[in-house]
This record gives sequence, C-alpha cells and structure tokens, in this order.
Amino acid sequence: MIQENEYIIVDDVVGLRLDKAVTVLCEAISRNAVQQLIDDGNILVNGVAVNKKYSVKKNDVVTVLLPELKELSIEAENIPLDIVYEDEHLLVVNKPKGMVVHPAAGNYNGTLVNALLYHCGSSLSGINGVIRPGIVHRIDKDTSGLLIVAKNDTAHKGLAEQIKDHSFTREYKTVVVGNVKDNEGTIDAPIGRHPKDRKKQAVTDKNSRNAVSHFEVIERYNGFTFLKVRLETGRTHQIRVHMAYRGTPVAGDVVYGNPKKTYGLQGQCLHAATIGFIHPVTKEYLEFTSDLPDYFTDFIRRIS
Repeated sequence: MIQENEYIIVDDVVGLRLDKAVTVLCEAISRNAVQQLIDDGNILVNGVAVNKKYSVKKNDVVTVLLPELKELSIEAENIPLDIVYEDEHLLVVNKPKGMVVHPAAGNYNGTLVNALLYHCGSSLSGINGVIRPGIVHRIDKDTSGLLIVAKNDTAHKGLAEQIKDHSFTREYKTVVVGNVKDNEGTIDAPIGRHPKDRKKQAVTDKNSRNAVSHFEVIERYNGFTFLKVRLETGRTHQIRVHMAYRGTPVAGDVVYGNPKKTYGLQGQCLHAATIGFIHPVTKEYLEFTSDLPDYFTDFIRRIS
C-alpha cells in the first residue's frame, strides 16, 4: 500500500531545488530519503516525475508517494531505555550522551533505533524508512535529553506538522564558553551548509533556512555562562551554530568551538531538558522535563 501526500508550492520555497523544497515542506523526511524517492520516481510535480534539480514554481503540485515500508534489516538490540512516557501512539525517551539516534556509516549497532526495535517490535512509524523507523526528530550523539518517537504513521504526521509549524516546546540547557552579557535575548540568523566544510552547518545567507533561538542566562561563572535556550526553529546543530556565531561556543564542542579545549568533556555540554507538544491523537498538551545528567552537573561543579 502506497501513502500519498500532496503539497502546493508557496512563496517560501519557490525557486528551490525539488529535493530541498520537499525537505522544507515535509520535515519528517530526511533530504537523503527525499532524493531516493525522487530517483525512484516517487515524487511527482504536476503529475510528472522530474529531476531532483528541478526548480519548483509557485502553485506547482508536488505529490510524494511513500511506498510500503520494507522489512527492517536493522538488528534489534536489548539496550536499556529511559522511557519518560509511553502509550500506544508514541513514546518520549531520555537519550544518554554518547548514543547515536539512528544507524549510519560506522554506527550500525548500539543506536537508539536498535534499542527501539527491541522494545517496540514492528510498532514504529515507517515514514522515515528502514534506517529511521519512528524517528520524528533527532538530537546529536553527544547531546543528551528528550526526544519523541512515533509508533504509527498517524502520530508521526501529527508530530511532524507541529515541528513544521514551530509549535513544539523545546528547551535546552547548555554551558557556553565566555560571558553572555545580556540576561536574555534572541538569535535570529539563517543556517545552511557550511560553504567550505560540507559536514558542518554555518550562519549563512546562501541556500539557508531561517533559524531562531531564544536564550536566558541561568548563571554566570568565571569564563562560562549557564543558559536555557528555547528553539523556535529546529535546524541541524542550531544551538551549537548560533552560540559559536555569537563567539560563545558550547563548552566541549570540538566541531564549532576550539578543538583543543574540551574542558574535560566528551563532546558538547548540551541537554534537551524540556519538550512539550499536543498529542496527535488525544489532542492533549503534554510536557516533560529531564533532570540534568551527571556529566553536566559535574562540569558545573568544577567551574563554580
């Protein structure tokens, strides 16, 4: 059975390549997955299969055909999960620092998806394909904290729509290097692929998307600032990129900060502390908070 989704091209994406436009319109599907769908003839423009480099025009009708999920080839692993909430439609997981969310080159085992397959069996959304079943949004390997997993496609689509509308509540706690002078503020700076390093993101006006982060100072220490950051948008590495852009990179971030100064941390000091959303089936607003993990509190203790 093939699931069919239809989108009308609006001003915000006019002129973009087809693969990028579809990624913007349907954030639940990764760009790699979109490109594969195009190559397989499963994305149509005005009823016709086109090249992924096609520049979309206003009022184009884009049809996304999602084939039936193939049998999973990713191994289920009995890895303990810190489940904060679970019902028949979704679950909220508290991911530890160091755990990769989904399998990728060099990380085909020990991921959150491997653990979810063991815990949930076949009861996971298939929208993001074999490699990312149930994954509505993700957080980086060395970022700890809360994320939502969809157990069925109805839940997945409902949650993805909230992400697209920026109606999720997503608050992070982080310690950055340097003194953030303002007690609170907003960083409104577009993020796109780094012009020289394709593995990184950057604040740029070229092929970028709007990105907005709101921050509030919790505490200041000698050479560091403890912040709460609320995401209005959810771009790849958004907090890490925005903080580095301001000259106050996240402590321990060797990608966007100083690679020679880890401050005894194994990766960035960043924790997804609060997540809130409207349940896609019951329509009830749910909000969950995760306590700071040991690595985070130990670091604060050292710099206090």
